[in-house]
Amino acid sequence: MSTDVAVVLLFTLAGFLIGGAYTLWKTARPVSIGLGICAVLAAAGAVLWLL
Repeated sequence: MSTDVAVVLLFTLAGFLIGGAYTLWKTARPVSIGLGICAVLAAAGAVLWLL
């Protein structure tokens, strides 16, 4: 897998996770926080992969 494809997939995953966290914020706050943490990790992985 090329570096560009992996970075795009990780940023896409982070976006989906942030959307899920935002959607769940009012109903399931602990799950939302978990999704937010996973989104931050996916975005950080994408940035580190670029370096």
